[in-house]
Amino acid sequence: MKKFVSLFVFAAVLLAFFACASIDRTGSARAGRAARGESYERVVIYTSIYQNVIGALDWALQRQFPNVRVDFVYGGTGQIQSRVTSEIEAGRLGADILMVAEPSYSLELKERGVLHSFRSSAAAALAFEYDEQGYWYPVRISNMVLAFNPARDNRDNLPNSFYHFANDPSLRGVISMSNPITSGTTMAAITALRDRYGYGFFEALGRQNVAIESSAVALRRLEAGEHRMIMVLEEAVLQKRQEQGSNLEIIYPVDGTIIIPSTIMIVADRWSANNNTGTAEMIADWFLSPDGQSAIVEGWMHSVRKDFHQNPFGSVDIGYIQASGMPFSWENSFRQREEILSRFEEYVMNR
Repeated sequence: MKKFVSLFVFAAVLLAFFACASIDRTGSARAGRAARGESYERVVIYTSIYQNVIGALDWALQRQFPNVRVDFVYGGTGQIQSRVTSEIEAGRLGADILMVAEPSYSLELKERGVLHSFRSSAAAALAFEYDEQGYWYPVRISNMVLAFNPARDNRDNLPNSFYHFANDPSLRGVISMSNPITSGTTMAAITALRDRYGYGFFEALGRQNVAIESSAVALRRLEAGEHRMIMVLEEAVLQKRQEQGSNLEIIYPVDGTIIIPSTIMIVADRWSANNNTGTAEMIADWFLSPDGQSAIVEGWMHSVRKDFHQNPFGSVDIGYIQASGMPFSWENSFRQREEILSRFEEYVMNR
């Protein structure tokens, strides 16, 4: 496992550095200020949020903070983790804010002394757990669900639980999920399923010959009829339905939707790229404000606020999802990460 992870980490670091170039890091308004010789502060955010959602957030931040240049650096959670590890070894991060897939990585960075503590003005309005010392806050809610193609399958002929997704013999060879080594949300999902069903769930996935692939590939193959069901983030299906008119449908599993609160963290001055924790605090507070949460919901994710009642396009209310959410331990996801990934590799990827 260690050899496998080392090879992967090396590749992920390279991918992460190439991913930086994929974001427009200036914007016309900022370029205009620079041309006029006007000064601005700079804040760099490492994030796993979809790139098209980053574009909308970028413009909203420009309007809210006209004298701050906010640069997004996009990568999958595995890529971000690899980049941060490399930068910690070098003595300084290239980021001031981190927005990653789930809280277990926040627990790790807090323990390593990388994070800055602050009391968000939005803390009392949050509907989800946050760090009591202010080292991390939930900023968006992703949900791991199941999806199918109603043009090719009847919902009544398909399982409605994660358990049967892995154990229904009629689905052998026609199901898919993402890679937990590269995807933080999938890592969270397999931790939840391990906590619920034990490692036998991984063995069942292996017997099912589950395909391990990106959600974009899985959705495309689901539409083409190559898969019958996929485990996927709700937001990926909602986006495809709104932007492409897809008829793919979501099943919220009866054994519990896996609710994943993605976190926002501020890098401590000692480690941060630009030593501007005060400005970073204001930006983090904006993300947790109704305006910031509106931008999150427009990106097909759910709000973290108690008083925010808008749902993403085509989704059910977050209260409905919470009522049947699958409980699990973020501490397990952090402390037992290597063991969980090793077992997943053994039972699923090396079947």
